[in-house]
Amino acid sequence: MSAASEPKTLQQAIVYFADLDNCMNYLAARRWPNGVQCPTCGSDKVSFVPSRRVWQCKTRHPKCQFSVKVGTIFEDSAISLDKWLTAMWMVANCKNGVSSHEIARTLGITQKSGWFLLHRIRLAMQDQGGGKLSGEVEVDETYIGGKARNMHKDRKARILQGKGGGASGKIGVQGILQRGGKVQMKVLSRPHYGFDLVHNVSKAVEPGSKVFTDELIAYFGLQAEFVHEFINHAEAYVRGNVHTNGLENFWSLLKRGLNGTYVSVEPFHLFRYLDEQAFRFNNRKDEAGEKLTDSDRFHALAAQVVGKRLTYAEVTGKVGETNRHSNS
Repeated sequence: MSAASEPKTLQQAIVYFADLDNCMNYLAARRWPNGVQCPTCGSDKVSFVPSRRVWQCKTRHPKCQFSVKVGTIFEDSAISLDKWLTAMWMVANCKNGVSSHEIARTLGITQKSGWFLLHRIRLAMQDQGGGKLSGEVEVDETYIGGKARNMHKDRKARILQGKGGGASGKIGVQGILQRGGKVQMKVLSRPHYGFDLVHNVSKAVEPGSKVFTDELIAYFGLQAEFVHEFINHAEAYVRGNVHTNGLENFWSLLKRGLNGTYVSVEPFHLFRYLDEQAFRFNNRKDEAGEKLTDSDRFHALAAQVVGKRLTYAEVTGKVGETNRHSNS
């Protein structure tokens, strides 16, 4: 498949991926750029069975027949690849996200299936671990949760427990942004809040980098590893090059999606929505600073679907999920 024939817009993608052979060939070319290999034994001695759109491994072993879905976010899904790839295009490129109801209406599936499909796509959007951030880095926190004035009286009493609102009853999220580069986010746990703030930066940022924060006392511990400067927001938001405005802009974009599109997000699933927003943000430009197109973001997402599996029992909390956020 040549690059010229690949879709460049959503309309072209819908037409192109309406052909299931195009879907299969597109994914196979990205999963096996050097030729199809058996996902069970790794052998390249395979033959294609066109009537079933599967490959047959010539080595005798269990699961010797496999499709392009095996070992990906699509595995064991009854939803066809044309719908999967259309949904992936939408999620990768809609800045404020796409609700499960909209996915259901667009693809002709149930809202429950759309919700599960979106969470599996968000799993593919998880950061692949591209190394530590460096240079000039901004660090800030925000709080995700409903506003006290919008809560029912009983819910307000249960969540706020007599407190006056603000951060009470909300989930803390720490953002770490390399200026001109990528962002990383961590969900904060209350018992270890102060420790996590510094620990997360130490894990994500190269020692010796310039780190800019607000005046929170917990961040003073960064001075041992980094060139740390802070801005007191009670006095000013910018002092020369010292500010966290890059992250403030990112928080604004994040909350437009959470509050406007998703409306209410369970704390159990919050990290998935953070992965989604971070993926779009981190794939806005390439390493040379050139703006990426919608098709570029879609190709980047399609390249990350392998080796990631999420079952319905895991996404509903019936069994423990083992991924990089399991301790968040």
